[in-house]
Amino acid sequence: MGDFQMKRYVLVAAGALALVFAAAVRAADQPGVTATEIKIGNTSPYSGPASTYGALGRLESAFFGMVNEQGGVAGHKITYISLDDTYSPPKTMEQTRRLVEEDNVAFTFANLGTPTNSAIVRYMNQKKVPHLFLATGADKWGDYKTFPWTIGWQPSYRTEAQIYATYILREKPGAKIAVLYQNDDFGKDYFLGFKDVLGDKFDKMVTTATYEATDPTIDSQLTILQASGADVLLVAALPRTSAQAIRKVHDLAWKPDMFFMSNVSISVGAVMKPAGPENGIGIISAAFIKDSSDPTWANDPGMNEWRAFMNKYMPTADQADNNYITAYGLSKTILQVLQQCNGDFSRETIMAQANNLHDVESPVLLPGLKLNTSPTNHHPIRAMQLEKWDGKTWVLFGDVIQGAPS
Repeated sequence: MGDFQMKRYVLVAAGALALVFAAAVRAADQPGVTATEIKIGNTSPYSGPASTYGALGRLESAFFGMVNEQGGVAGHKITYISLDDTYSPPKTMEQTRRLVEEDNVAFTFANLGTPTNSAIVRYMNQKKVPHLFLATGADKWGDYKTFPWTIGWQPSYRTEAQIYATYILREKPGAKIAVLYQNDDFGKDYFLGFKDVLGDKFDKMVTTATYEATDPTIDSQLTILQASGADVLLVAALPRTSAQAIRKVHDLAWKPDMFFMSNVSISVGAVMKPAGPENGIGIISAAFIKDSSDPTWANDPGMNEWRAFMNKYMPTADQADNNYITAYGLSKTILQVLQQCNGDFSRETIMAQANNLHDVESPVLLPGLKLNTSPTNHHPIRAMQLEKWDGKTWVLFGDVIQGAPS
């Protein structure tokens, strides 16, 4: 081989090595991403006290199956790894470490629960792993300064409580209010939202009781709250406990003038039917998604899209369970983010696009609601509309009310 050919060979070999090295660097910069795959992690309670919410993870898995069937995103198929954390914060930490350090996911998506996400939020932010569109409305997920790699999705529980308290003051200014809430950040946001609105009236107007997520019943708490003479009741609880509360209030023959229920626990299939639909007549909640049982949406294009998905990909699922509607909205949102990445799935780009949603419409959100995010806005949905249970469905009333996170 002559000197010229030798030099040319060395240059070609060096160029090839440079390309290999550059590819390795790119791969190192893009954990969970190959030329053909994106790994997404999730924790959901498929067992334990919040197992009702396992519906979200099941739909998300089916949704990504549909996306893959349609060719994936920018030539990348999605591998969705969803692990059971039993709604136990220590288990959530264990499973999340597995997802990040062993499965090497690009990011996590729609992790369920306030106490469970609270257990991992500092870890995710220290690792700079996108912790996206959490399936919990805790107000603190909007704290972009402390947790820049974490972003919520649904309206803040605190904002929801502010809406209820404002309505109570307008309709029944002399109310005696009883509040039952889960003893964690989820429940405390409702407590704080009422305080925000009632101010120095709070101590005179409100009696509170708490419960733990693992408590088998809340019978004694409701008996004590009834004895307070309250004529307004708010229950900020998980679905199983909310169904118990509706039945117990009925069994106590307690008929508060107003009975409010957290919007996370108003699924017809998961709460109202198990509680006895007739026992909840008149309960008030606040909505941001369409309700599958509401005839208003019988021929709605967005809901027809959801029904077509359910019929094809989850034909045996209970379409009365609105958790499937929430999960569809969440899944459409993350798909929008991935499409905006234009094939660059580094963690930095994924987070940047999660912070770059502008008036994004969703087929399952109520009319007038759109998703908006920015580096300083980690509350994508900020408005809700009140609704009342009539024994068969939730009936919307009043106008969409805009809230501001605290």
